[in-house]
Amino acid sequence: MEFIKEYCLSKPGSAEDYPFGPEPLVVKIGGKMFALLSGDSLSLKCDPIIAENLREQYEAVTPGYHMNKKHWNSIRLDGSIPEEELQDMIDHSYKLVVKGLPKAERDQWSAYIV
Repeated sequence: MEFIKEYCLSKPGSAEDYPFGPEPLVVKIGGKMFALLSGDSLSLKCDPIIAENLREQYEAVTPGYHMNKKHWNSIRLDGSIPEEELQDMIDHSYKLVVKGLPKAERDQWSAYIV
């Protein structure tokens, strides 16, 4: 789980936040959440079509718990999903959130979402 936290926080402009108390950890870019880590679970923003595909591919991926189930996935961190795939999911969430930022902020971070 620590590598997930470190990877999320390595994204340019990312910030650690605890808006709900000591847990969960929320990771934001431009004040917008792209990852939520709680216990052995990770929630990430996801394109709805990709979200469905991931849910079909991995038993550990389910509609976002306490999130918009169309646009968020919750991932059980039980070792069944390779680290590289988790990193791709984090990258995808980060890119979606950056694309939704106001233009000035989006332009600041767009070089990092090639």
